[in-house]
Amino acid sequence: MAAREIVPGVFSVGAIDWDRRLFDELIPLPDGTTYNSYLVRGSKKTALIDTVDPTKTAELMGNLESIGVETIDYIVSSHAEQDHSGSIPAMLERFGDAKVVTNQKCRDFLVDLLHAPEDRFIVIGDGDTLDLGERTFEFIIAPWVHWPETMLTYLKEDRILFPCDLFGSHYATSSLYVPDEGAVYESAKRYYAEIMMPFRSSIKAHLAKLATRDIDLIAPSHGPIYDHPAFIVDAYRDWTGDAVTNTVVLPYVSMHGSTQAMVEHFVDALMERGVEVQPFNLPRTDIGDLAKALVDAATVVIGAPTVIFGPHPQAVYATYLANLLRPKTRYATVIGSYGWGGKTVDTIVEMLGRLKVEFLDPVYVKGHPKEEDFAALDRLADEIAKKHEEAGILPS
Repeated sequence: MAAREIVPGVFSVGAIDWDRRLFDELIPLPDGTTYNSYLVRGSKKTALIDTVDPTKTAELMGNLESIGVETIDYIVSSHAEQDHSGSIPAMLERFGDAKVVTNQKCRDFLVDLLHAPEDRFIVIGDGDTLDLGERTFEFIIAPWVHWPETMLTYLKEDRILFPCDLFGSHYATSSLYVPDEGAVYESAKRYYAEIMMPFRSSIKAHLAKLATRDIDLIAPSHGPIYDHPAFIVDAYRDWTGDAVTNTVVLPYVSMHGSTQAMVEHFVDALMERGVEVQPFNLPRTDIGDLAKALVDAATVVIGAPTVIFGPHPQAVYATYLANLLRPKTRYATVIGSYGWGGKTVDTIVEMLGRLKVEFLDPVYVKGHPKEEDFAALDRLADEIAKKHEEAGILPS
């Protein structure tokens, strides 16, 4: 990615990773990603906000050279994960007088993870400022954006917020600013779902703190810059709020067609009652899409056959993911079939222990479903529709 000027003296100098398709050996990246790094020149000092993944260090170096950067006084580290901080050792070697500016927790992580030299740090606290000469950074400690050490940087005079992972999106684009709000919205929602949803209450507090500042631009560490900040801030208020939608998320797997038949009948039953449903056939599912669907769905139904004594491993994975991400879901249950026994329902209910949900009676049948089993699925659809109606989310 070529270096580009955002406002006079503030540059985007990071890298686009068009081809990366997996993050943390877990998260699919259908649209690639970016590792955003920003150079800020004051009248006295020059600062680099975050670096890039180590695979793109040479690109960062080239971008700095292209705009004539000979000295960097400060490297602001917002977050210790390597996609943001992995190039810090190379930056410290290239710019011998540079100091890493970060909070105590992030400093300790960088020493542990990157073996960064301990004498090259300036440790700051919440609300501290750093004068670059006619430009001032204010640091906002924002723990549990998804790690405990994350911080945000606010450039006061230019009213630019550099929020690291907050508001980001794994979205590779040559556009400096958001090119398509619809596409970026979906990517940002997916990104929020995958790493931030478990920390919803913390992020709500961070949003409240940011509401006291005038922000013209939001320049995150992944994805394009928001030149209309209200777009993404309003989206985050919605995602972190308590409202749910008239939606059933239905991750499922079927071994010999029995659970599949139940799912197909149940999907139709829900649709007939005006309930939106998103089924996910797990062997064919992108987990990022499943995570995104969980953000505001009122109900989760796990569709699982029994393997030996318990739920199919694919269903276990989806259940574990939902429990880990802790969506604001209100209702949950299980449908599926078994051959000769097991404790599938009990296992799934126990695995969802972190969710504050009301468990509805499951529909779990022996062998291929019979007419009375389909009737039980109809009754479950009735109950879900009633719950959604009582919650005020089922259209009249």
